[in-house]
Amino acid sequence: MKRWLARFGCAVLVLTGAMLALDRMFPPNLSRLATTGTEILDRHGRTVALLPAPSGVWRFRTTVDDVAAVMLDTLVRTEDRHFWHHPGVNPLSLLRASIQDLRAGRIVSGGSTLTMQAARLLEPRPRTVRSKVIEIARALQLEAHFSKREILGIWLSLAPYGGNLEGTRAGSMAWFGASPRNLDAAQAALLVAIPRRPEALRPDRHPDAARRSRDRVLAADGGEVPRARLPFPRHARQAVAGLAGPARVTTTLDLPLQFALERLASERLRRMPERASMALLVLDARTREIRAAVSGGETMNEARAGALDLTRAVRSPGSAMKPFIYAMAFEDGIAGPETQVEDLPRRFGTYAPEDFDRGFAGGVTAGEALRRSLNLPAVALLEQIGPGRYAARMKQAGAGLRLPPGAAPSLPLALGGVGITLRDLTGLYAALATDGAAGGPRLLPERVARGGPFLQPRAAEAIASVLTQPFPDSFLPGIAWKTGTSWGGRDAWALGFDRAHVVGVWVGRPDGTPLPGATGRGLALPLLARVFEVLPAAPRDRPVTAKTPVAAAASSANALRLLFPPPNAVLSGDGPVTLRAMGGRRPLTFMVNGAPLGTDPARREVSWVPTAPGFYRLTVLDAEGGVARAGVRVK
Repeated sequence: MKRWLARFGCAVLVLTGAMLALDRMFPPNLSRLATTGTEILDRHGRTVALLPAPSGVWRFRTTVDDVAAVMLDTLVRTEDRHFWHHPGVNPLSLLRASIQDLRAGRIVSGGSTLTMQAARLLEPRPRTVRSKVIEIARALQLEAHFSKREILGIWLSLAPYGGNLEGTRAGSMAWFGASPRNLDAAQAALLVAIPRRPEALRPDRHPDAARRSRDRVLAADGGEVPRARLPFPRHARQAVAGLAGPARVTTTLDLPLQFALERLASERLRRMPERASMALLVLDARTREIRAAVSGGETMNEARAGALDLTRAVRSPGSAMKPFIYAMAFEDGIAGPETQVEDLPRRFGTYAPEDFDRGFAGGVTAGEALRRSLNLPAVALLEQIGPGRYAARMKQAGAGLRLPPGAAPSLPLALGGVGITLRDLTGLYAALATDGAAGGPRLLPERVARGGPFLQPRAAEAIASVLTQPFPDSFLPGIAWKTGTSWGGRDAWALGFDRAHVVGVWVGRPDGTPLPGATGRGLALPLLARVFEVLPAAPRDRPVTAKTPVAAAASSANALRLLFPPPNAVLSGDGPVTLRAMGGRRPLTFMVNGAPLGTDPARREVSWVPTAPGFYRLTVLDAEGGVARAGVRVK
């Protein structure tokens, strides 16, 4: 007996050693699980864009925590009800399947557990007896290496859903336009049914077959199935294109703002000349994080360079860089906002600049010269500062100025004789919006401190005060802004900021050809004002005073608020809707998705007719910068 036990123990040890050796020699092949697309998230975890895997397959890593509980319950109940208890293989299921296969003379039932299915998804093979044996071995191996929840994650990440769709996240987004975390019972049943025969049960090609299979899983009539694939989210497509690789990337973007600006840009582009395009950039003034980035209206129109990130295009800034000449002059004591300067004909060696309107203003203050963007005073100040020193300061701040090959910095820098990107220029304006510190725009929320001093805080504040002025035809308060137009109307710029945000706008033709009649004030400035209408109000200088409890209560009672419709209301789309506001200082401006509605300035309500079913963002602004918002859905 002892000899027999010893032999048995030796056999067990040998077998165990052999299995460990085989496991080490042939580890699970996880390459398909590792080769996934990238989900781009905004700062609050909302999906901004989905990027496919390098092979063009839409496959995204998915865990059990990423899907609704009903999906897991339906999957285990219908595919492997003993999943949580078996070691990877269910002998009774395999025996039953083998008998069915022998009777049919072919494989009609695999008897596969979810673990065996996961093994097959990791290493697809033809359905043969040899493949089945390998799947059994791999299933036992997976159970030894991974938890049950991790094995379910393999299935959820790789299950086929027809065409180039793989994984529950891709299937849920393509067929329902929703995260798998929000699936209902009928949707979950369809996503469990399709992988059984992914091409034969594709809802866009075989909706009736998909519905019958779904209803068998659901054990009920689940209604119609989707008959077309929905497009995947692709917001900020140019800005995030270089982020592919990791399974998930969290950015600094704000999805609702990004979506609103994409719609605004696309709407404006439809009214612009052929081949014209634009770029918009919104930064958090303090952190320099990019909250929204739009290029070409988020279209893929080749004539409008829809595939290019125009926020990175090097263009001539025109007069948009003049504020930094004045800031350096204020620092050096050469001039101040009230210093008298002359806008009169003058030659600087062989250089004889003129104003944009080819006239001259005579004697003006430095502040007025900057607001009016007069050329002669700016060139005169740059001469005293030194073009080389000015260019070095811009480089120190992180702005890459591009001069022609072999050219040295010279006086034409004052009027846009240099190349710069919208990103770099918007980053420079962020210094004016805050304390003068350097720091470029960033799309990833890395904890990187802003750069060292760029402008003295007093100089930055003085320039901000000079540039704070009303927008033409707008009630927006407390916004500092400056425009620029490059030679020949090739580039139209508008940059603006308050205490919270910095916004940059560029309009032009991506190929660099002139856009007749284009100016920063005419093309870019109205767009800048529209962007600030969408943003929460944050004036340049909002006084802070102590309030008694009575005064604070009165202020709260008079605060601007949207009475109707309330947030998250569901409205019928069969007639006009009356938007009503209370509090705030008139005149009030009502907007839908950032577009102002015509209204009587004396009234606190306006009629609005929804154009189509869907979600809408309602905003009301008062004369002092107060803002109230509500998101609603129209049936």
